[in-house]
Amino acid sequence: MSDSGVTTLEHLLAAKEIAITCGSGGVGKTSVAAALGTMAATHLGGRVLVLTVDPARRLASALGLEAVGNLETQVPAEAFATVGARPRGELWVAMLDTKQSWDDLVRHHAPDVRTRDAILANPLYTNITAKFVQSHDYIAMERLFEIHASGRYDLLVVDTPPTRNALDFLDAPARMAEFFSSRLLRWLTVPYRSRFVTVASKPFYTVADRILGTKFLEDIAEFFSLFQTMERGFVARAKEVTRVLGDRRTTFAVITTLEASPLHEAEFFMEALKARKLQLGALVLNKVLPAYLRDEEATEAAEVLRAANVELGVELAPLVAAPEPRVAGVLAEVASSFANFRVVAQREAEQRAELAVAPEVTVAVPYLDEDIHDLAGLLRLGERLWR
Repeated sequence: MSDSGVTTLEHLLAAKEIAITCGSGGVGKTSVAAALGTMAATHLGGRVLVLTVDPARRLASALGLEAVGNLETQVPAEAFATVGARPRGELWVAMLDTKQSWDDLVRHHAPDVRTRDAILANPLYTNITAKFVQSHDYIAMERLFEIHASGRYDLLVVDTPPTRNALDFLDAPARMAEFFSSRLLRWLTVPYRSRFVTVASKPFYTVADRILGTKFLEDIAEFFSLFQTMERGFVARAKEVTRVLGDRRTTFAVITTLEASPLHEAEFFMEALKARKLQLGALVLNKVLPAYLRDEEATEAAEVLRAANVELGVELAPLVAAPEPRVAGVLAEVASSFANFRVVAQREAEQRAELAVAPEVTVAVPYLDEDIHDLAGLLRLGERLWR
């Protein structure tokens, strides 16, 4: 048991309002987030929202939905009834739509209608916001804050953006605030604010004008000048987002496999959470080999198969209607494969024991026999996570 008394993911999520799942790509993060939300709605009750950035089509189908969009959609009760489940609460799901969320943010923070319309109509707006200071990461945190502040949900499970740097989405609010006071922003808005260009910046604009053209520079300057009018709202909101991330009602769950690259990134991220004094609630080790591969009795049985494969082949050949040498070869191959998998399983156990940062809850989820393609699959995964 941890010092906090938390022993399972069920206990952890019962005491939280926000659970942020993070990890590198390909480790099953979206499926784990959806399974956690499904289990919370089923067992804890209340209104639960899973906010994901990349809901695969099969996941939408698994939840009984035609599609998942920026607006929250409730998973129908019929979908649970079909698999024999009776949830105590409601499960909702939404996908982060970067463009729509930026539009909503501009509408909220623009000082007046004229500025709002000018920004949304600017020809550079779509392109710039798609690439601007990791806008996907920032808008994910903004959307998280917006939904949490609304008070519509008892628990919000967030599937964070896929990113090269595991810290991008944590740093995005601070980077947005820093941008408004940056030298780059001042340079970009010089042609729009004044015809006077300083000696230091004149070479930059002379070269840029020759390469890009005056109209292009004016469009850039106009856009960022308009954008700068929203500084107060953006900076204030960025600070609020940072405060919510550090709140005791927010927890982080790191999802990883035990492969070298994702595990290394997971360890780095856990260290970063500790350094920032953010709560590392859970570590989910996904797709691990089953524990029975390390069982001594199973190992002895495999050794018997390997040593006595010829004799056993003679006994089993009539039962499977196959030649004795063929059966003996299969038995030897099974024993050899078991030994190889045992080595990998043992290495995984050692890697788990060597993790430098200890979360409140650690859960190991074995490989599932089949991909998750329906709500029943999410519930099966959830049961392995929950307790």
